[in-house]
Amino acid sequence: MIVVDLKLELLTRRFGDFVAVDTLSFSVNSGEIFGLLGSNGAGKTTTIKMLTTLLQPTSGDATVAGYSITTQPVDVRRSIGYVPQSVSVDGSLTGYENLLIFAKLYDIPTKDHHARVLEALEFMNLADVRNRLVGQFSGGMVRRLEIAQSTLHRPRVLFLDEPTVGLDPIARDSVWKHLLNLRTTYGTTMVITTHYLEEAQSYCDRIAIMHLGKIAAIGTCGELMVSFGGASHTLNEVFDYYAATGNDAGGSFRDVNTERASAQRLG
Repeated sequence: MIVVDLKLELLTRRFGDFVAVDTLSFSVNSGEIFGLLGSNGAGKTTTIKMLTTLLQPTSGDATVAGYSITTQPVDVRRSIGYVPQSVSVDGSLTGYENLLIFAKLYDIPTKDHHARVLEALEFMNLADVRNRLVGQFSGGMVRRLEIAQSTLHRPRVLFLDEPTVGLDPIARDSVWKHLLNLRTTYGTTMVITTHYLEEAQSYCDRIAIMHLGKIAAIGTCGELMVSFGGASHTLNEVFDYYAATGNDAGGSFRDVNTERASAQRLG
């Protein structure tokens, strides 16, 4: 029996007259790595913010781990982890101290704090540097710490917004190695936005390509290539076609500024 961990039903978000996310409807199965692709400004981050209850939808609804984002937001938050695009750890604290704070925020029993924090650090290969200030971490180490932080409470669904932005290829491979281990060990369902198409092709079970707030295409990489005319085409060509990356690509000044700031802080 297929278990659905995420289901969107006509999910919509407007900012005044601008429709950022337009009647999205799709589902993500338990244990799936689902990629959300699109040009800057396509609506990916707005979608993630609604699914993590950081932003109220204008209309429509979604269920995450069986809970409604509009009527059961507290239950949704207890069931998810979230790694935002911007850096979300404190550089003036050690890795251990950062996770200890989140163990308290997640209401993990006090008697379990030390063991749970060490387990998370060891899982992400950070136990040896747990007492080092995070400000001295490399970009890849910071991302791994953020993933450890977001999964301390063993969430059913993990949302990652550009988790490898600004990282070198070795650090990116390391982050993905640990994400795959998370799925294998805990069965974690993941929803990931990325601009690295080779990552989506290598690691995502299915992908959805967004354009102007709508889903332009959804399926496995193979299915999308077939829809575009066969396996002779690359995912880049499929993306260019469905995302209409041309005259309207690149997003707003704010989108570009946010992405470059994230890359600079992680680099």
